[in-house]
Amino acid sequence: MAQQTAVEWLAKQYNYITWMRNRDEISAGTADKLRGDYLEQAKRLEREQIIKAHDDGDVWSGEKYYNETYGTRLQNETN
Repeated sequence: MAQQTAVEWLAKQYNYITWMRNRDEISAGTADKLRGDYLEQAKRLEREQIIKAHDDGDVWSGEKYYNETYGTRLQNETN
């Protein structure tokens, strides 16, 4: 089975929340909270995937690539 990207994972979660909301299984407030929580999870997952994709065996190379490419922009968004 192929690994999901952060975007694919987030879309699946959002679809499930929408399905639950349409069936009145969760409130609008709960749906909004879940969407926010899942968005934060997806940002962390994306960061991990970027670092892993650019890791060439040196423990810090993927982290260095991420920091040089994205700087603190995405780090600040996830905090």
